Amino acid sequence: MTALERRELLASGDVTVGASASGPTGLRPAAKIDPSPEVDLDFPREWIEFVDPANQEHTIVADLTWLLSRWTCVFGTPACQGIIEGRPDDGCCSHGAFLCDDDDRKKLQKAVKMLTPQDWQLMDEARDASGKVRKKHYLEEDELDDEPAIRTRRYDGACIFLNRPGFAGGIGCALHSMALRTGLEPLTVKPEVCWQLPIRRTQDWVERPDGEEILRTVITEYDRRGWGPGGEDLHWYCSGSPDAHVGSRPVWQSYAPELVELIGQPAYDELARHCKRREGLGLIAIHPATMVADERTHGNTQRDN
Repeated sequence: MTALERRELLASGDVTVGASASGPTGLRPAAKIDPSPEVDLDFPREWIEFVDPANQEHTIVADLTWLLSRWTCVFGTPACQGIIEGRPDDGCCSHGAFLCDDDDRKKLQKAVKMLTPQDWQLMDEARDASGKVRKKHYLEEDELDDEPAIRTRRYDGACIFLNRPGFAGGIGCALHSMALRTGLEPLTVKPEVCWQLPIRRTQDWVERPDGEEILRTVITEYDRRGWGPGGEDLHWYCSGSPDAHVGSRPVWQSYAPELVELIGQPAYDELARHCKRREGLGLIAIHPATMVADERTHGNTQRDN
């Protein structure tokens, strides 16, 4: 399948859209394509650094190579191979989601109360003997970085909130589907790790030359290395795959709600201004996966003409 055919397939609505997208899901994903080779993890990137208009003691460092890329979530399409070999329909949901803090747990608990059997295929697996959905049936204890942690329970090899092929409500995240049904932003009901991926935010307090401490926020790509030592062992990962760089809009636009949540509206507005300007001038360090996808599309278009 060519890159142009992939774009047309995603636009047709004949296959499911990604778990990070804003459209409905279908019952079953189409047959998978042979994956393109992923690009190397190390390549030149362009960065922009600016002061948050709402806070002079907050500096944003943004990866323009990633934010101007055409990555898009391709979950449920022929392009998504899944991070676990032999489980392409799981996407990146095979391991469940680690919850980062009490607020994350409370948000999930509130969201679960909004789910219906039409949203959530495996709701019965989270019920107790009296028929009530209980946290102990959709969360489980684990370890993260050698520390006790809580994650969403895995059922039959994947997150319990992942609707499987054949479900009438569509495959994909039950929480995401509920958000679309109720008109909510998906990030308001999903665990943080789920809605942030594949954007990576790191924050550190740093000392300026004048001795003042400021908060430095870095926004970049959550590539394989972001998963820790196990990242290299993932069967497939989308951020470096040309098959996932087929979006109609750059990441800074398609992930606007998530970026606003991560850095605030004033900082996002400033980031958007810089991204628009950089697009007009032409990016020097284009994401190699976007470049491969574009070359395929333009090459096939030229041959068709």
